[in-house]
Amino acid sequence: MLFEKKVTIYKKKDRETWLEIRDALKSGGLKGVSASHYAQDTVMACGCGAKLDPRDFGAKGKADHDVYCIKVKEKDAQRAKELILQSGLVAEVKTTEELMQDASVRAFQRS
Repeated sequence: MLFEKKVTIYKKKDRETWLEIRDALKSGGLKGVSASHYAQDTVMACGCGAKLDPRDFGAKGKADHDVYCIKVKEKDAQRAKELILQSGLVAEVKTTEELMQDASVRAFQRS
């Protein structure tokens, strides 16, 4: 089959875990894995019009605002989850609404 439906097994702002899961799936021999990332946050308007993000000028340098995701073929989803567990990793899929939620709202919901 040329085109197969893919399901998201990982979607989070965590580059290190994303790399570990991607490598575990590759070493496990799983084919057709799509590992990608995209910028979730929009750049805040700056007074000078330069579209600089003020969060990038902290003591730790430029911050990573990307959301990292991994998709696998629907038929391989269970095998992918097994490979992730065998490698000792835990993946949690969050919906786009959860990722886009304001931090203050998330904190309020936890309490």
